[in-house]
Amino acid sequence: MSTPLGTLREGLPEPARDLKVNLQTVLQESTLTTDQRYGVAVACALAARSPRLGQAMLDEARLHVQPPVVDDARAAAALMAMNNVYYRFKHMVGKDEYQPLPARLRMTRIARPATSKADFELMCLAVSAIGGCERCIQAHEKTVREAGLTAEQVNDAIRIAAVVMGAAVGLELGV
Repeated sequence: MSTPLGTLREGLPEPARDLKVNLQTVLQESTLTTDQRYGVAVACALAARSPRLGQAMLDEARLHVQPPVVDDARAAAALMAMNNVYYRFKHMVGKDEYQPLPARLRMTRIARPATSKADFELMCLAVSAIGGCERCIQAHEKTVREAGLTAEQVNDAIRIAAVVMGAAVGLELGV
């Protein structure tokens, strides 16, 4: 019996064969826990804004993790969509006058996730890699490393982000 993600993977066309393989391996071969792998994958699939991939990843994750992991992944995707725009602007505009201005954006979930702080921050880091926000990437990477995650774990989370984003583009383009 095929899983929701397996069905989606098999539906990718031949030119996307590498993505088919990578989408399976990044969720299996990893230094990350099951919660971390699927939390990152769901958050990234939602951040990639591919409805088919997002739904398949949500359905797949629900077979492997408890609802709080999925809820945190959804919150991470939404919050980082907001934060990546705001902080990327402040960084890219490069003007000192913007730096002291407060964000005044509600981000309570980052301080009080449903799962662990380190896992939520890892999800935020991976989504920020997709969002291309240097400031957010640096801040979340620092937080997860201070929480005890290794460079290998960070790398595995970013590998998931890269593959999920590639799969989203492959689906969109009909590769």
